[in-house]
Order: sequence, then C-alpha cells, then structure tokens
Amino acid sequence: MKTKEIYNYAIDVDKETLEQFKNCYSEKFVVAAALMPDAHLGYAAPIGAVLKTKGFIVPAWVGFDIGCGLIALRIKGKKLIERVGENQDRIYSQVMRKIPMGVGSYNKPEKITEKTKKDFKKILEKFEKKPHDKNVLNYLKTTAIRHLGTLGGGNHFIELGTDEQGDTPFAKPPKKKNSEELWLIIHSGSRGIGHNVAKKYMISASGSREKTKYEKTFPLDSNSEIGKEYLNVLEFGLDYALLNRLEIAYQIIEILKGVLQEDLKYEIWVNKNHNHAIYENGFFIHRKGATPAKKNERGIIPGNMRDGSFLVVGKGNGKFLNSSSHGAGRSMSRKKAREKYTMEQFKESMKGIKGTISNKTLDELPMAYKNISEVMEAQKESIKIIKHIKPMINWKGE
Repeated sequence: MKTKEIYNYAIDVDKETLEQFKNCYSEKFVVAAALMPDAHLGYAAPIGAVLKTKGFIVPAWVGFDIGCGLIALRIKGKKLIERVGENQDRIYSQVMRKIPMGVGSYNKPEKITEKTKKDFKKILEKFEKKPHDKNVLNYLKTTAIRHLGTLGGGNHFIELGTDEQGDTPFAKPPKKKNSEELWLIIHSGSRGIGHNVAKKYMISASGSREKTKYEKTFPLDSNSEIGKEYLNVLEFGLDYALLNRLEIAYQIIEILKGVLQEDLKYEIWVNKNHNHAIYENGFFIHRKGATPAKKNERGIIPGNMRDGSFLVVGKGNGKFLNSSSHGAGRSMSRKKAREKYTMEQFKESMKGIKGTISNKTLDELPMAYKNISEVMEAQKESIKIIKHIKPMINWKGE
C-alpha cells in the first residue's frame, strides 16, 4: 500500500490542532494532506488544512462559509493616493452606510447592480439543471439575492491600500515615488446562504441535528444521490461567493467615483476562494482556509488590520499540495484576545489607519494574529510575493 503524503508547515501550532489534523489524514479515503503555516484549531478539520481525497467529499472539511475568499482590484486615477487620504473620513462613512456589514446582514434587491442580478440568474439556472433538493432550490430563489453585496463579520474585511507606504522585507518598493495605484481588497464568502446549505448537508452526512455531532468528519460518497446534491450546492456556493465580492467591489468603485469626482479605471487582479473542495485529476482537494497556489496562479494572503495583505503567485509546489496559507492565522482565541488587550492598545496599534476600531472588533486587533512575516517566510517555497499592500482604510462588520 502506498504511503500517504503528509506535510506540516504550521508554525506556533498547538497539540489539539495537530491531533485534529492527524484524525483527518488518517481517514482511509485521504491520500495526501498538508497543514499550512497559519493553521489553528477548527471544527472537524483545522483551519489551514489541505486534504486530498478519493471518491468521498466531506462537507465539514469545506465548512459553513463555502467560498470564503478574497478579491483584489487595482484602481488607477490622478493623484489617487493623496486624494483618498484627504477624503478618507467621507469614504469610510459612505462605505459603512452602503455595504451591509456584520453577522446577519442582508441587502435590498433594488440596491444590487443589474450586472450582478444577471450573473446571479445564470448561476441559479446552472444549479437547477443539476441534482438538487427542491427545498434548497426554493430557498436560493427566494433568499440568496438578499445576501449579495454583504460583508459579514469576524475576520471578513474591506480594505483600501497602497504599496507606496514604505518598504517591505518581501516585495520591492514601486519604481515611481508617486505611484497612482490604489488597491481594493475584500474578504467575504457566501454569507448566510452558504452557511445554511452547508449545515443541511453536514446534518445529512452525519445523520444528526446535534451541533456537536454534525460538525465532525462525515464523508459523502461523491457518486451517491446526496453526494451529487452536495457537489451541486458546493459549486453554487463557490460561484456565489465570487459574485458577492464582485458586487461589493462594484459598489465601492461607485462610491470612490462620486467622492473623487473621477471616472476611475480599474482591473480585477484576482478573485479567489479559499474554502472549497475542487475536483482535480480524479481527486477532491479540500481546502479549509488555504489558498490555491499552482504554478503562476495568483492569490491574496492578508495579515491583519494593520499589516495589510500580500499579493502572491504560486510556484506549484506539490509538497504544499499546490497551496499556501489564507492569512496570518489566529494566535489566540477571540475570548483570550479580549481578556489580554485593551481598547487603548488596539487604537495604538492602528495609528495612521482609518478603520473600524471599536469594542465590537477588539478581538480582531493585530496582536490576535500570528506574525505575518514568519508565516510568509514559512511558505516561500510555495509562493512568490508580488506586492505588499499596506492599508489606508479598513472596514469590518461590528
């Protein structure tokens, strides 16, 4: 019998996370596994785990936030950085009013762009043509539109930043001193839609409605009726998450155009999911908080509210299972962060950045995360850093 390929790149990882990872890769249907540098304890599988399976898919290894991921847009304009800096309070307040944020937030269909509505109709029609549960279809038809263009809470964020704000030990500073590039980075997923359909199939896989039981490793045969249904739900969720981030981006571009009084040009650098299971060459690659990093594949790795995000390209390293971290990874629980740090320390750590700095977001302060420099160093064989985007304005749901 062929020995499984097991790789561990986690830094500052606890025994519980390693035990959870071992329990996952010990399953008979797992053929390979890797733990990314940002790994920490999750439910069923660690956040930062990549698990390659044959014939089976595990809903709990994808998780509730199907399609969680990031989008990066490059925006160009005249004296853009300077003008955004001068108008940061106005931009911040308009985005806060325009974009529904926080757990349970939803949108009004009439506020969603026509382009997104058309694209949503296409992915819904695609879903309807494949194996599905009629109740799920009805739920998506009646509810899904209201979650488009919404951010959510926790570690989800919106960020406007630039690579002009100082050197980084990883990426070279721009050649032009007065760079006109502004970057918009958004971290969100499939929102309540993904959560509710994921829960349904986690319950189906486990045979239990008890939370402590269905949030565990229960595989679905990919060729079974329920397995085919889940794969269709998964595909919809991944498409939906990409569309959700796009809609948020469209809305913010319009805000910037209005505030700066300029018809800004922009391009999408990448829009990528990091919570998924993808079928490749006869196997399912489960990534629970891990960024795909095939040869020359673009990706985004955020650090925290203060240290910004890294734009990267993959090196196609098989020993990382063509993956990288999806962020810095938490170094402590939300509860511990609130116990250890004060609002004064939070405010001090965010000096120079306009952001959602409140008691409700205290558990998201920079010190609650691992050192992003160490995380990036630990995966230099998997990805190459293209740019380090430092935040000017940061939004989080309260």
